[in-house]
Amino acid sequence: MEQGAARERVHQNETASLVPVRRAVTDLLRDFGMTTLFGNPGSTELGFFLDFPQDFRYILGLQESVVVGMADGYAQATHNAAFINLHSAVGVGHAMGAIFTAYRNRTPLVITAGQQSRAILPFDPFLFSSQATELPKPYVKWSVEPARAEDVPLAIARAYYMAMQPPCGPVLVSVPADDWGRLCAPVRARRVGRSVRPDPAVLDIIAGQLDAARRPAFVLGAAVDRDGAWDDVVALAQRHQAVVWVAPMSGRNGFPEDHPLFGGFLPAARERIVQLLAEHDFILALGAAAFTYHVEGFGPHIPAGSVLAQIVDDPNTVAWAPEGTAAVGSVRESVQDLLARAQSAPRKAPAPRAPAPRAEPSVPMSVAYALQTLAEVRSADSIIVEEAPSARPVMQRYLPILQSETFYTMCSGGLGFGLPAAVGVALGKPDRKVIGLLGDGSSMYSIQGLWSAAQLGLPITFLILKNGGYAALREFAPVYGFTPSDELRGVDLPGIDFVSMARSMGCEGLRVSNPQLLPDVLLQALAASRPTLVEIEVA
Repeated sequence: MEQGAARERVHQNETASLVPVRRAVTDLLRDFGMTTLFGNPGSTELGFFLDFPQDFRYILGLQESVVVGMADGYAQATHNAAFINLHSAVGVGHAMGAIFTAYRNRTPLVITAGQQSRAILPFDPFLFSSQATELPKPYVKWSVEPARAEDVPLAIARAYYMAMQPPCGPVLVSVPADDWGRLCAPVRARRVGRSVRPDPAVLDIIAGQLDAARRPAFVLGAAVDRDGAWDDVVALAQRHQAVVWVAPMSGRNGFPEDHPLFGGFLPAARERIVQLLAEHDFILALGAAAFTYHVEGFGPHIPAGSVLAQIVDDPNTVAWAPEGTAAVGSVRESVQDLLARAQSAPRKAPAPRAPAPRAEPSVPMSVAYALQTLAEVRSADSIIVEEAPSARPVMQRYLPILQSETFYTMCSGGLGFGLPAAVGVALGKPDRKVIGLLGDGSSMYSIQGLWSAAQLGLPITFLILKNGGYAALREFAPVYGFTPSDELRGVDLPGIDFVSMARSMGCEGLRVSNPQLLPDVLLQALAASRPTLVEIEVA
């Protein structure tokens, strides 16, 4: 009898401590520092918002890819996973392009997707996801639909830890609509380490190769800036007088582009990479794949007589690398370990990169002149969020990035990231000026983000380089045999009025085609206290 009474008291105590799933999840998110949520809700998500905490904020996007893009920028800016609320199969489907980009960006995202109520799932109900965990694959690290409502908080906790483990990335938890009101035990956040130090023996080999090199080169990927290794990489490059290149298709930069050791940007083409690195006998890829290609290539991956090594946080990346010694682990800690070694014999400084010729005003305005002018009027600590593929080579010459965490673009090549990511970065870094540098074609993939910027009152400056089409496709056409006289279909974008669109969504809109007026227009837009779009007509 006494044992039975004791069990009953324990049961009563446990029952008294139970809370609704929605309460357990929001308490957990608060522990994780995730009180800013991004979403576009549908009917199956409404239960989550009952008794919504007053210390949380919900950032509404008008389309699911915009939601994920904003969350991607916010997570990168804050160095913490962002929480996303999507609607069932159709919402995840709309968002898949942006989820793919987040996966390539190595951005930690915890995505919840609504599911129909458990009781009607056997009957293929309206707006349900028949294979909820399979839909986002392979571009999530993990996906789950918990077996019981009571397991939802534990699933979200596991999702967070997995999203934050290097290499970071998105995860998805499918939550049936009736789960939010069920009772469950609270779940508290745990402290889970994330840093992984590379194998010391492998790092010793790389250090020896670096010390023995006569003309070393560093190739930096997005993980350098993601891992906070900017200053350490500068110190290591200066110690070894290494020429520093940015890896192909890198979504971040990791080195000041006005530094005498900065060599430039590697294209995603094998033969050209070999040509640019020809004078180097040792190549160290830091936080970068070795190498990312966009077009078919032939011959060696590195110059004859050179040696390749790689330090990156993704074991899959080192697994497919065609050659070279590779260490898996934190870029920052690896570089600090290399700096802790005794200094090698001094080397002669390499010749600095030739400066770009000055762009002169013209009508129509050149992209080079537009970006040169922006470089002259913007603050060095302002943040560029870029998605203007055809202008990127010009940007890399005329708009230098000078400080850590002041440049973001997508690593995926998929369009639609830049405009909403600028909104997310501005939310995550409210004390910094954010500039969205966009092509006219790119911006139309996620133009709804202007509305979110206006509703949030974010003083972002959106610059649209308007050339009237998908210029990147025109430039890429010769790779597939097109000649200048061949008609290229589906690349022209006439008749888009970005100024009117911006104003209709609550932003200020300006237009400039005269190069003489550009400096004053940019200064006006950069000083504005509300989101402002500038349509810049370029050749």
